[in-house]
Amino acid sequence: MDPVTLAVLSARFTAIVEEMGEGLLRTAYSQILNSSRDFSIAVTDGACRLVAQADHIPVHVGAMPFAAKAVVDAFGEDMKPGDVFLLNDPYHGGSHLPDLTIVLPVFDAPPLANSDPRAAPPDHPRRVRFYSVVRAHQSDIGGNTHGGYNPGATEIWQEGLRIPPIRLGENFSMRPDLVAMLALNTRINRDFRGDLAAMLGAAKLGANRLSALLGQHGGGSLMAAVDAILDLAHAHTKRIVESWPDGKWHGEAFLDDDGHDARNIAIRASCTKQGGTLTVDLSESDDQVLGIVNSSYPNMFSAVCMAFAYLLDPEVAKNEGAFRALRVIAREGSIVWAREGAAVTLCTSHCSNEIVEAIMRAMENCCPERAVGGWGRRFRIAITGKDARRPDRKFVWHLFHARPGGGGHAKGDGWSTAGEWHSAGGLKFGSVEMAEARFPLHFRKHEFLGGTAGAGQYRGGHGAELELVVESDGPSRGNTAGDGAFHGSAGIAGGRDSAPHRYALRKADGSERVLRTKEVGIGIESGEVIHVRSAGGGGWGDPAKRDPALIARDTEEGLSDPPIHAKGEVARSDRGEA
Repeated sequence: MDPVTLAVLSARFTAIVEEMGEGLLRTAYSQILNSSRDFSIAVTDGACRLVAQADHIPVHVGAMPFAAKAVVDAFGEDMKPGDVFLLNDPYHGGSHLPDLTIVLPVFDAPPLANSDPRAAPPDHPRRVRFYSVVRAHQSDIGGNTHGGYNPGATEIWQEGLRIPPIRLGENFSMRPDLVAMLALNTRINRDFRGDLAAMLGAAKLGANRLSALLGQHGGGSLMAAVDAILDLAHAHTKRIVESWPDGKWHGEAFLDDDGHDARNIAIRASCTKQGGTLTVDLSESDDQVLGIVNSSYPNMFSAVCMAFAYLLDPEVAKNEGAFRALRVIAREGSIVWAREGAAVTLCTSHCSNEIVEAIMRAMENCCPERAVGGWGRRFRIAITGKDARRPDRKFVWHLFHARPGGGGHAKGDGWSTAGEWHSAGGLKFGSVEMAEARFPLHFRKHEFLGGTAGAGQYRGGHGAELELVVESDGPSRGNTAGDGAFHGSAGIAGGRDSAPHRYALRKADGSERVLRTKEVGIGIESGEVIHVRSAGGGGWGDPAKRDPALIARDTEEGLSDPPIHAKGEVARSDRGEA
């Protein structure tokens, strides 16, 4: 195939996944999707190789080919055009339970109008050429607590509804009885149904676009183009990796805790670069724990791919070809690859962020100019209660505001309030005004906060300060699920760690109770204030080398304050220590 046609087809695959994402964004019901954009899109080929992804949530995408493979393993030759498959189980193709994944197979020959969908013209054998894949985080997935995360869980059955690969419907439609059964097991029935319909719409859009492409170019020619696109990505990646020195380096990162008895849980990465291949070995990481910070295998693999992608040039196509230069080794029964049955709901955030951090701490010794200072860790709150303006409807609201800062890097300071490593800016906090219109909340303060960023030649991005007044109709309940109240964002290449998070509930008398990162059933009275001081990003490079002009700029903007709270302050309060 000539290079021009190949470039056009590569751009076409990217355009398809981007269009699918726009479709989902504009039709989803819940705030978590249509405002915060917690979803991802991918196209794989018939062999479940990642062909294209949209720029949404990095930690989702490396795991999505596992979903397509799980569908193939479950249904094999029984798949037919128009079938709609659904799953979320972390041990059967998913990453964690709140992320539902819809998979649509795309065949060589679409069914003719008013014909048997199992039939195909005799000159077109029924062969799956692509899978259109949509993954989206649900506002609630059942289980012991509202909001999709149960910080008290000790096994996956306490975390929510498990869905192995199922045929959700046929003829590009969903079976009403199955949808009713699934929705009945969630707390926000309307949002669940609406978001599921939006996911299917996006997947159908992708399937239609891929079918048209197959009709234009033919299956054989198009698959030859896919092979060439993936080979080019591998060649690009290999050239980059070959420019690094050969060697072996070690890095580690620590989770605060698991919400139970485990503290300072270690993720250890040994990174060996030889020729055009990087091998990441996580086998020495701590054993799996009781709480929700364990990782499923697809999520662990995706986190390693994510870290590797951050070390590459931005222009490298992030598809299966790019990741051929990466080899991943892990140990089943460890924190990064838990055995089936373990609680794993927090894994897309933690331990994903710590996997990336451990790899960066190793690779700063190999290619410091490509390593990035730590991005802040996720610390979420889900609040449920009643809204006097809508007395017939219970609300569940997820805190995406006051996001932490991104890490500094060799080209400049980190982005302020950009979020965490696992999302890299893909998660948005959305409009304050829209949140106030849709939920009984008042944002009294939401601004950058000095003293949070890690110092460096290029400092980390700033965290934020938030004062959020809950104006519910009567008492509400909150759950927290996150990390980073003890460990700040990692400094890299001589940079300093950031300040950690500090989240508190301010009572009517002005007193504050520091919130633990993994806490169930927090009572919140109407009028009480959630006070957040989120972590900044980690610094990059020796702080003594910082340009005086950049120091003066931070001072002028009022963002050069000394650290606002010492490492471990919140953690000591969490543990009841003096």
